[in-house]
Amino acid sequence: MASPQVDTESVSGEGYERGLNSRQVQMIAIGGAIGVGLFLGAGANIAKAGPSLIVMYGLAGVIIFFIMRALGELLLYRPVSGSFAEYSREFLGPFFGYFTGWTYWLMWIVTGMAELTAAAIYVNYWFPQIPQWVTALVFLLVLFGANLISVKMFGEIEFWFSMVKVTAIIGMIVIGLGVLTFGFSAAGDTAAVSNLWAFDGFFPKGIGSSLMTLQGVMFAYLAVEIVGVTAGESKNPEKTLPKAINTLPWRIALFYVGALTVILCVVKWTEFGPGVSPFVAAFAQIGIPAGAGIVNFVVLTAALSSCNSGMYSTGRMLRSLADNGEAPRTFKRLSSSRTPALGIATSVVFMGIGVVLNYVVPEKAFGYVTSIATAAGIWTWLMILISHILYRRQVVAGRLPASSFPAPGGSVCSYIAIVFLLFVTALIAIDAEARICLYVMAGWAIVLSIGWMVLKNRSPRSTEGREPEFAKISR
Repeated sequence: MASPQVDTESVSGEGYERGLNSRQVQMIAIGGAIGVGLFLGAGANIAKAGPSLIVMYGLAGVIIFFIMRALGELLLYRPVSGSFAEYSREFLGPFFGYFTGWTYWLMWIVTGMAELTAAAIYVNYWFPQIPQWVTALVFLLVLFGANLISVKMFGEIEFWFSMVKVTAIIGMIVIGLGVLTFGFSAAGDTAAVSNLWAFDGFFPKGIGSSLMTLQGVMFAYLAVEIVGVTAGESKNPEKTLPKAINTLPWRIALFYVGALTVILCVVKWTEFGPGVSPFVAAFAQIGIPAGAGIVNFVVLTAALSSCNSGMYSTGRMLRSLADNGEAPRTFKRLSSSRTPALGIATSVVFMGIGVVLNYVVPEKAFGYVTSIATAAGIWTWLMILISHILYRRQVVAGRLPASSFPAPGGSVCSYIAIVFLLFVTALIAIDAEARICLYVMAGWAIVLSIGWMVLKNRSPRSTEGREPEFAKISR
């Protein structure tokens, strides 16, 4: 039987199908900037920082934009699915590519564990009679099946998940502005812009307390870099990726700074606390019928969106590692639908372990999981920034072609972002509860270092630096 013909123009150099169109890439980029960290985590941070949390989200948003412009310049220099791990390997050496790839995989595994359980809890709101593990298992299998079908299916699911989140936030902003302008609803008498400073000022608990929320704020921005993972499967990445990255500032301004500003004008910041969603509180204050149910549905889609992205990312990262001899070779295989099925399946098994562990792991463990994910995310961002700086040096020296999407200010913004991320890491070290993630990351580093030594003994070639990409281009 003849093998099916594959349109070579629709297949990337890595063998992936370029099945993500502009509409999907744009929504994946938007969805990556809106997660459970905003819908739920912001409540605890508002209690710690008051209205000044708006500034923290804005400040962190600027740094995220610096990171994404650095990544964008690298992506347009060489768009590959392994993205940041590949750039770490090229500019810092094979060990850093290996370490970054596995650390990014870990980030999505622990995030997937948390999001699956969270999704099951949200469903429990409507159907308390269904055991939590059953719901988590169903979601796990459904998303797994969707990721196996094709990258187009992943993109379409992510598009609609993101659409729900975007619609909910825009709806909240429009309704909130209506309350502030026309004074309708139960919140009309107390809603006012002055709520931003009327209760002990804009920094009610001091600048120090506000800065301590930065670690939680950075967690809310995790996954924004997933656009880089889609590079190898995007149609016309030269156009879709710059557009997705350049729209990041207005997305942050609207979905984070704008939404929180409106909410804190409608609801006094003193009414928030840990476990209280700002959106639930705002809908309840305004008196929208079934407001809690609406927000519960939105947060459910946010959790499933994150898990869906995790399956997608981990499968591609495992294949990139295998391609470099840093993971079992079997992960290199693509299915008939040109998806890394084995890598996705392996990641799903590890995410499934999280479902089982939730029988014995206390609720506080979710805080630990998010801090571990944040630490892994900070490492990934640092590798992007350092790779960008080293790339720029090669361009200036004339040994590398310039990217068609240069970052503004050259390497300056990357240096600023590095200092900021190191500052956030110091804040994590100061926080007694969050500090555990640094211990976990230290243990993870030891495990990976041992793995590297074993790999070096068994397969020396895979741990040797490959010919730099710029040498190939210049010939």
